[in-house]
Order: sequence, then structure tokens, then C-alpha cells
Amino acid sequence: MTESLPTNAYFRVSRANFDPSRFEEVDAMNKRTSEYLIPAVQQLPGLIHFYAGVSPDGSATHVSIWDSEEHAKQLDHLKEMVVDARAEAEAAGVTFTPIVNYPINWTI
Repeated sequence: MTESLPTNAYFRVSRANFDPSRFEEVDAMNKRTSEYLIPAVQQLPGLIHFYAGVSPDGSATHVSIWDSEEHAKQLDHLKEMVVDARAEAEAAGVTFTPIVNYPINWTI
């Protein structure tokens, strides 16, 4: 069953890398930051879904789906994300790649 999304929906991909030997530290940090990120992100208009994961191979990602590019870009200015969580991640040895917002062209 295909979910119905707004025609101007976007997904946002934030990727990061870290030394795999620090997996437990990064995984714990990811879970800890979720305690304040979840309520902050849930308050933003336009959020459809949000997923976060940390791999033992040394990478982490946040993927979120938004009803518009404008709403996806809200995370660029969310203090809990760009100041608080970023500082905790960098302290755990995480380095970030540029964030990309993609228009959704098709779904299954």
C-alpha cells in the first residue's frame, strides 16, 4: 500500500561518520539526544515522518519526510538540532556531511 503524500513533499537526509570503535558511545549519544530532539521536532509544522539510525560500521543518519521544502528547512535553525545535538555528536567524534533536501519524485 502506497502512502499518500503531498505533491510538494520533501525528504531530508543528514549523514554522519565516526570511528566504528566508538559505536557504543555514538549510539548512546543518539538515544540521549532523542529525548530532547523528539519533542522539539514534533512541534514543527509539516513533519510527516522522522527516522534516525546508527550503524556499527561507523555511520549515522537522520531521514525525515516533510510536506514542503520550506518545512524541511526548519531543522536548519532548530536550536536543539544545530546547537545542542550537534555539540554532543561532535564530542562523540561524529563528523557530518552536507545535509540535502530532496523533492519526492515517486514512492512505493
